[in-house]
Amino acid sequence: MGIELAAGAITLVFTALLTIAGVGAAFILIPVFIALGVDIHIAMATALLLNSIAMIFASYRFIRKKLVLFDVAVPILIVATALSPLGAYVSQVLNRTILLWLFVGFLLFAAGMMLFYESKQHTFQASGMKRLVSGLGVGAFAGFLGGLLGVGGGNFIVPVLVWLGYNPKNASATTSFIVIFSSFSGFLGHATVGHLDIKLLSFTAIGSAGGALIGAWLMTEKLKRRQVKFIIGIVLLGIAVKMLWGLLAA
Repeated sequence: MGIELAAGAITLVFTALLTIAGVGAAFILIPVFIALGVDIHIAMATALLLNSIAMIFASYRFIRKKLVLFDVAVPILIVATALSPLGAYVSQVLNRTILLWLFVGFLLFAAGMMLFYESKQHTFQASGMKRLVSGLGVGAFAGFLGGLLGVGGGNFIVPVLVWLGYNPKNASATTSFIVIFSSFSGFLGHATVGHLDIKLLSFTAIGSAGGALIGAWLMTEKLKRRQVKFIIGIVLLGIAVKMLWGLLAA
């Protein structure tokens, strides 16, 4: 019971923070669950399912606030899903360590851009064709590189959308909607090789839903555009540092 309670509390905290940034908490929760003694396959399947649960709750609020750009999200989702297997195939013939170093470099660049760069911001009146092209381009980029590196595409989608000029709140909310489907797809893959711990899932699901509601409320009601952009930058920097630590320790 102690492990499940601790996992639920940790899930709530990290989910609240990462919901603001529009990315799932699985990349942090997986090593945390493993450190608590959870089997790696159970940890992966549980964390990915929690991603979907959290983003469902968050997206409900984001959609009500009209922050999700569906005409951008749908092309990203379709193209990313199609190109992710291609990236995974190409990764078999390339040195993954070099690719991960390149990804760390991208994350550091993206984090710096979030923290220090101000782009010209689009509005909801941006042309439908421009949004379609943006969605297709970002989807191809995120899907291929996500499959190539074996990481969540949301790490790419948020900074690229902001770089293209989309409001950070729209970028975060739109990516949250996409993560529902991408994480559930990943969960189905991992669930075939590992089973779920119902007690662990129960406590962490409560933490995930609660964290998502808190994070979504903070993002929509309390935080300004610049503050959301700053949090995204810090999250990306944290991901880069975590991956860098793993590469240096290998």
